[in-house]
Amino acid sequence: MYSLNVPIPGQVARIATDLRPRLTGFDRVRDRHTLVLKRLGDLDHATFPPIEKAVRQALVGTPAVEAAVAGIDAFREPATGPAPVVYLAVESPGLLDMHHRLGQVVDPIEGLEGPDYVPHITLARGGEPGVLDRIVETPVEGVSWTVTALEFWDAGRGERAGRISLPG
Repeated sequence: MYSLNVPIPGQVARIATDLRPRLTGFDRVRDRHTLVLKRLGDLDHATFPPIEKAVRQALVGTPAVEAAVAGIDAFREPATGPAPVVYLAVESPGLLDMHHRLGQVVDPIEGLEGPDYVPHITLARGGEPGVLDRIVETPVEGVSWTVTALEFWDAGRGERAGRISLPG
């Protein structure tokens, strides 16, 4: 699976790391924190280049955008995988706009993208509902940052497959 991700600044990664002890009781706790802007699909080395080119063309001239951690929230009934999913909620009209434009280049995944897209950084999933209620009420530092680049991610290889700079 390839995706286009928003790099997470150190301050946001620290928030996620600091919350880790409070995530006991969840079945799966994330070690690697990402903000997926757009899933690009199950691609290989032959099919990735044309998709990468189309994404780059769709984002030509796109300026840097602001993003902010807005708190902790959850998908109580996620479209896929074990429930619940607890995450850092991210507010960013600019990321929503880019996601919408990219959905015109690469088909949105139903239930996850398009109008259902919620910018977020997954912390954990699965587990008891009581654990979810406790963590969602945890206050977090409101961190804002400027998104100046996006990264293509190859999940199969666990590595960055490219980068797009957004002019500041």
